[in-house]
Amino acid sequence: MSDELLARARAFRDGDPDPATQRELGALIDAGDLAELRERMAGPLEFGTAGLRGVLGAGESRMNRAVVRRTTAGLAAYLARQVPDARERGVVVGHDARHQSRAFAEDCAAVLAAAGFRVWLFADVGPTPLVAFGVLHHRAACGVMVTASHNPPEYNGYKVYWEDGAQIIPPHDAGISAAIAAQPPARLVPLADLCAAQADGRVATLSPEVTEAYFQRIAALGADARGRDGVRIVVTAMHGTGAPWTREALRRAGFSSVSPVPEQELPDPDFPTVKFPNPEEPGAMDLALAQAAREGANLVLANDPDADRLAVAIPARAGWRLLTGNEIGALLGEYLLRARPEGGASRLVLTTIVSSPLLVRVAEALGVRYAETLTGLKWICAEARRQEAEGARFVFGYEEALGYCVGNVRDKDGVSAAAVFAELAAVAGAEGRTVEDELGRIAQAYGLYVSGQHSVVHKGADGLAAIRATMARLRASARGSIGGLAVVGVRDVEAGTCRRADGAVSALSLPRSDVVMFDLEGGSRVVARPSGTEPKIKFYFDVCERWAPGEPFDVARARAEARRGRVVAEFLELAGA
Repeated sequence: MSDELLARARAFRDGDPDPATQRELGALIDAGDLAELRERMAGPLEFGTAGLRGVLGAGESRMNRAVVRRTTAGLAAYLARQVPDARERGVVVGHDARHQSRAFAEDCAAVLAAAGFRVWLFADVGPTPLVAFGVLHHRAACGVMVTASHNPPEYNGYKVYWEDGAQIIPPHDAGISAAIAAQPPARLVPLADLCAAQADGRVATLSPEVTEAYFQRIAALGADARGRDGVRIVVTAMHGTGAPWTREALRRAGFSSVSPVPEQELPDPDFPTVKFPNPEEPGAMDLALAQAAREGANLVLANDPDADRLAVAIPARAGWRLLTGNEIGALLGEYLLRARPEGGASRLVLTTIVSSPLLVRVAEALGVRYAETLTGLKWICAEARRQEAEGARFVFGYEEALGYCVGNVRDKDGVSAAAVFAELAAVAGAEGRTVEDELGRIAQAYGLYVSGQHSVVHKGADGLAAIRATMARLRASARGSIGGLAVVGVRDVEAGTCRRADGAVSALSLPRSDVVMFDLEGGSRVVARPSGTEPKIKFYFDVCERWAPGEPFDVARARAEARRGRVVAEFLELAGA
């Protein structure tokens, strides 16, 4: 085993065109560090959420220039087979501010140019939504964004968009993977001279007209201009790319009181003020909340490092409160349905099976179309396209992990979502209400839902086995109740079946995926699935509690949270987590 491992490691090292990672892997080979080599050579990175994501470093299981060049060569070969005019239509290539992002983007552009593709390359760091928008604007065949989104500093990634401006879905992911596997060692992948390709026009800079068109599309999302002067906003880019984009979108929307968090405004790949550059993580929003309190703001808007997600904090009765992704999704979805009546019953809202069922209840009450999809905006946008072909008018889609599609691009977009949420807050203020009041109104009208997530990390080569064991344990469970709520059905998305408490079994229409869902009485549920981008298993809890007439909202919410706590405790015991 060690001889085979060392042989594969030497072959990868010899084919690596980057002297730095070549030396890095060579040092591990010379030291005979078999444990580390097993991690580095555990197999090629696989396409997950629309592309690759992994820790930076040497080896086939890490993100590095060798992996990027072979990936791009495979993508080019697959594109040429699938899209006849792909070379003429070209590829949009963008990147964030992470370590190696610019080098990876330039390598991507150089490989594509050598393969005869026209390329539009970001001149500087930019947000992920601009790649999705750029694909549509240029009618490009594809888009590539070099980013690891909100992962820790040691990560980077490679996200792929198809010609429709949405993230790739099957069978394209498998097709690209197969094409990558057929490529030669990275050192042998043809590479154009980037300066020469830029000089002869094969590689062009993404033009300012694309940026202007992007902002114009965001401005067109506005439906109600009331209350702008009453909103004082603090924004943070979380050391990422979003600062100038979100501030400009808000300025054009008429919000004049917008203050950035200076310590987090400029791009910094080390994310020095946060332990984890995800606005959902404890402590990540502390600087923004402290500044909002000092300045007397009434809204905090935060993007993740590549600005495709949006986090929101509001002043509440007990101090500043971070809204959950489900609360933001319910607020945005309900607001857009009320603000945009055109389309009537043909209007469509979409969410995922790990998001709160609340938006479904809103859609049912308002008499509009709705559906739930697998996790990820790629599935939401695929379902939107399918239903639009049948006459639907897509209005809004979201996933609970702070991802919102408000119609500006075919993906989650934290910049456009920030502009719409600010409008929502302004309109509520103009009518004498707060965002917290809006949450209470929605709960009273459609149901009081509380939601939460619990994750268990399993790193290393043994992590995958641990995750699989947990999922198998859940599938074998015959538990009749969880947290005092009866289990009324179990949906195994991988098997494609729904097993009801009375023994009846029916087929699911969702694509097969490693997900198990426990439907509980009263509209509550629990969902378990492995993460597509990180070495962890995720559990999602949604509890619906009855709200007695005349009962204070805080009291009802506290009772719902207590119920959710019991569900969480019993389910984690069941999962062995």
